Amino acid sequence: MLLVKLAVKSLLNRKASALLTLFTIAISVMLLMSIERVRVDAKSSFSNTISGTDLIVGARTGDIQLLLSSVFRIGHANNGVSWKSYQYITGQRGVKWAIPMSLGDSHKGLAVLGTNKDYFEHYRFAKKQPLSFSQGHEFNHLFEVVLGAEVANTLGYQLGDEVVIAHGMGNTSFHNHDDNPFKVVGILKATGTPVDKTLHIPLAAIDEIHGGHAHQHQPAQADANDHDHDHDHDHDHDQHDDVDLVGTPKQITAFLLGFDSPLYTLQVRRNINQYKDEALLAIMPGVTLRELWEMLSIVEKILLLFSIVVVLISLLGMLTSLLSSLNQRRRELAILRSVGARPWHIFTLISVESLLITGLGCIVGTSLFYALMLLGADYLQSHAGISLNIALLSSYELMLLAAIMVAGFIVGLIPATRAYFYSLADGMSIKI
Repeated sequence: MLLVKLAVKSLLNRKASALLTLFTIAISVMLLMSIERVRVDAKSSFSNTISGTDLIVGARTGDIQLLLSSVFRIGHANNGVSWKSYQYITGQRGVKWAIPMSLGDSHKGLAVLGTNKDYFEHYRFAKKQPLSFSQGHEFNHLFEVVLGAEVANTLGYQLGDEVVIAHGMGNTSFHNHDDNPFKVVGILKATGTPVDKTLHIPLAAIDEIHGGHAHQHQPAQADANDHDHDHDHDHDHDQHDDVDLVGTPKQITAFLLGFDSPLYTLQVRRNINQYKDEALLAIMPGVTLRELWEMLSIVEKILLLFSIVVVLISLLGMLTSLLSSLNQRRRELAILRSVGARPWHIFTLISVESLLITGLGCIVGTSLFYALMLLGADYLQSHAGISLNIALLSSYELMLLAAIMVAGFIVGLIPATRAYFYSLADGMSIKI
């Protein structure tokens, strides 16, 4: 205990260099813990880009290709799903809800999604978080559009603005539907998912702008909208509006399914994959997302490597600081030797100092880590789609802190050993 008190006083006597070393370790611990937590939660959030959906059904293709086209709006679906098949499958026992999705149009390079009101009610992201509106409401009329947060921010749209849809995806669109502009009635809150980059319109509007007969449903739709808007979220009322806003398209790109019980998922999936009337594919999004992440595992390795480099740099900084301070502490160590301190006392003193600096650095770094998580959680969720789990340190994170403590102690043994042998060599002074 005497040596510990002496080590504390010695550090207080060298406040500037000790605080600088402690701050360096604290920053490295904060970065290590933050990168590790973001790495783990990024993997979890990626697996939950779409959450609460049991199956995604589309034309038969690769699992990842169907996921990319339907969820991430990347690539093109070679074929669609007939409306007849959609109605048959969604009428099966156990199906709780279904969301039709029609892709193929765009607006200034951003995807346009034709769907129904169930999309806003049942679509989930992250840890089963529902979609919510920052402004406005869901579409209630044929030519109304709901914008993702990034669409509104990037293009500067506000409620009441008119949007013209173009045929074709991305930058390959070649025909603007100028005769059927859409009015912006809602803007979704940021989710950090592809929803932010999507424009949402009624499924029936897709047929209408392509020369269909969806306008035949408008009178019934207008009657439905005579109801008070406060009751728009009533389930039965939603279904009535959905009939008017969905129409009877020939085919859709894909659709999402949710079941009353997980027991139905595998059974219905097998039936869909063996469906004889049409070549269809049903995938479980959570499983496919994990497979896709494994293909991108290089990202995890890079983050882990970066974490290790940060810690090594901080420990090398502490080693440099301790070694450089030995020359400045020749008088202090010589006085200790003159009052009876043995070489192993000198060795223990410097070792305890390095352990104290490392331990305090870990404590301060962990505190900074939690502060950073609290401040950055909302930003990462809205801009990167990473849902941070601000909880107690996991066993793995505690092991990382223990490893840093051990590494700090080992690094401290180097200047301690050097001081020990110099003390043996000349007793009253240390020559470097």
